[in-house]
Amino acid sequence: MARWDQSSKPSIPDWFWAAVETQPESRTVEVEECDVAYRFYPAPGKPGMLFIHGMNAHSRWWDFIAPQLLDEYEIAAMDLTGMGDSDYRYAYDSQTYAREIVAVLDDAGFDSHCSVVAHSFGGYQAVRAANDFPDRFANLVLVDSGIRHPDDPPPEHAMMMMGQNAKVYPDKETALQRFRLQPPQPCNNEYIMQYIARNSLVAVEGGGWAWKFDDDLPSALQDAERKPEEYENLHVNLGLIYGQNSELFSQRTLDYMRQLIPTEFTAIGIADAQHHVFLDQPLEFVKQLRLLCAEF
Repeated sequence: MARWDQSSKPSIPDWFWAAVETQPESRTVEVEECDVAYRFYPAPGKPGMLFIHGMNAHSRWWDFIAPQLLDEYEIAAMDLTGMGDSDYRYAYDSQTYAREIVAVLDDAGFDSHCSVVAHSFGGYQAVRAANDFPDRFANLVLVDSGIRHPDDPPPEHAMMMMGQNAKVYPDKETALQRFRLQPPQPCNNEYIMQYIARNSLVAVEGGGWAWKFDDDLPSALQDAERKPEEYENLHVNLGLIYGQNSELFSQRTLDYMRQLIPTEFTAIGIADAQHHVFLDQPLEFVKQLRLLCAEF
């Protein structure tokens, strides 16, 4: 990719450039008349690993993470429909998302021993896939993704990236200045924020720029509530990575998940990280993901 700010090059680490300049294949697979886009990093003979993004995000949020794991895994990173480069639907639901996940696993050639790593909203879709297709993948790593205790109030901030309202910006620079994480949080790695923002925009017919997600997704999303029974029915090898300062993942959430999930699982809290844990601490995230997967 173009190194967008040469003046800041010394402040952007070499590992980041090495990762994002690793070019994957761009692929699609059709699921119920919609194309599901994914990025594929071939590594023949190595076990498969699929990355799934959160709400209103996309596969390129993993560009600086996935290539760091190619010494051990063959990797895919997908766009759920309604986000990224995948098609939009008239309605969205977790059953369809589960079928999309399995379709990408199949199209990538990943066998039933593969791993799925899923952040936030994507984590619930992966839980649903593990319920609907219990033998399709062996290992699941949830990233700051869980189920609230029934007595806990809903989070103060809806999980929407870059705002809830349709917005077309007159030029790319104006749009970039408006990029925000939700729930609101600072991120000290400005170069990561800038990279994601630059790869989250699409030119609009007639002029202007918009974020790469379906503005109708919140109202068109059905069957989106996390269900305790779906965690009770999890029988994959499970791991969890969360930000110790996350607004959306608490100790009570972890305790409740341990009550529901029938098998023991390792949960790793990463210090100085919030909900977007792999943006806050990318190298520590990769380190802990490796250690966690080594347990499977």
